[in-house]
Amino acid sequence: MRRPLPTPAEAAEILARKRTLPQRRPPPPAGRGLRKLLKELDAKYGQGPGALQARWREIVGPDIARRTEPVKLSKPRGGGPGALEIRVAGASAALIQHQAPEIVARVNLFLGEGAVNKLRIVQGPLRGLAPEPRPQPRRTPPLDAAQEAELARGLDGVPDGPLKAALLRLGRGVLRRRAD
Repeated sequence: MRRPLPTPAEAAEILARKRTLPQRRPPPPAGRGLRKLLKELDAKYGQGPGALQARWREIVGPDIARRTEPVKLSKPRGGGPGALEIRVAGASAALIQHQAPEIVARVNLFLGEGAVNKLRIVQGPLRGLAPEPRPQPRRTPPLDAAQEAELARGLDGVPDGPLKAALLRLGRGVLRRRAD
């Protein structure tokens, strides 16, 4: 047996009695959703370890940069100055340990006063930095035909073999140096 539907007046009364608004939830904090994005952007463009890695040579100078690389920048939970961990190649750790106050001062100049107060030194192979490009050796021009002929005439009495080839190389090197 079917129940009869309520009249419009009864329906309005039922809805007025039972209808409630859904509980209003506040939106989640914006920082929660943006934390990952901000961390990536800070590492890439900000004043974090990414910026240190990218500009390490400028910050500490070429001598120190050749032996070290920044690994991570640790900040304490309560705020305040952090600790910079650097990787040092081999036996240079003792030298870098003596230069620690200077390195901390230079890093603070870059990151801002009081950003770092401690330097942690870890020995290991350097990974992140590309080796310094070596200067290309200067190519010397070949001897002219007259000098080559004079050199060959001087070695006419020497029998062919490795000794004659070595003497030719030596003679060419001496004549090239005289031309410089």
